Parts: sequence; C-alpha cells; structure tokens
Amino acid sequence: QVQLVESGGGLVQAGGSLRLSCAASGLAFSDYAMGWFRRAPGKEREFVAGISWRGGITDYADSVQGRFTVSRDNARNTVYLQLNNLNPEDTAIYYCAAAFRAYGMRYSSSYDSWGQGTQVTVST
Repeated sequence: QVQLVESGGGLVQAGGSLRLSCAASGLAFSDYAMGWFRRAPGKEREFVAGISWRGGITDYADSVQGRFTVSRDNARNTVYLQLNNLNPEDTAIYYCAAAFRAYGMRYSSSYDSWGQGTQVTVST
C-alpha cells in the first residue's frame, strides 16, 4: 500500500528556514505528481506547491512564491519542500500528497494518497 511520511517540521523564528521531506513507498514514484498542502488552525486545507511527475513543472501558491521551493529525487522516492523567510502566517500542518500522472496539481481532488502531516510553527 502507498505510504507517504513527512518529516522536517518544527519550531522556527520568523525569517528562518526549514526543509520538509516526504518519503514515499508502495508506488511507482516517478509516475506520480507530488503536492504539498497545509492546514492552519481554524482554516481549510490549502495548496502550497506541486511538482509534476516528470519533475519539469512546478507550481506554487501566490503566498509562498519566491520563498518556498519544491523538488523531488526519484532515486530516493522523496519530495522536498524548502521553506525560506518563514512568517507566522506559515504556521500549519504540512501534508504531502501523491497523484498518479496528474496535471491539476493545485486541486486536492487530484491526489490519491496523503501523508499524516508535519507541524511547522513560526514564532515572532
């Protein structure tokens, strides 16, 4: 069965950086677009970033464009999210998700499998 395991979350001061990882198993990783979503306290889950299954296309929410970078290592079955210049509004649980050969990376309905999430907390 498909498993997605996020790691790398934590507590960081505003302006700091974190690198999230999502290790995938039980799937042909290179056939899956990978996405990152987040859910902040009291808010709905929202799209953060996505990377196509061939790795050539990335997409970002406007709120993180220029600060976050998504990448993937198909040899390691892992997708990464580099978070730079964090601010308190980035505080949320971050989830990775996998979508088989999907192109609509912004839409949660595109995704077949989800991880359990990793907490990111940004203090002032």
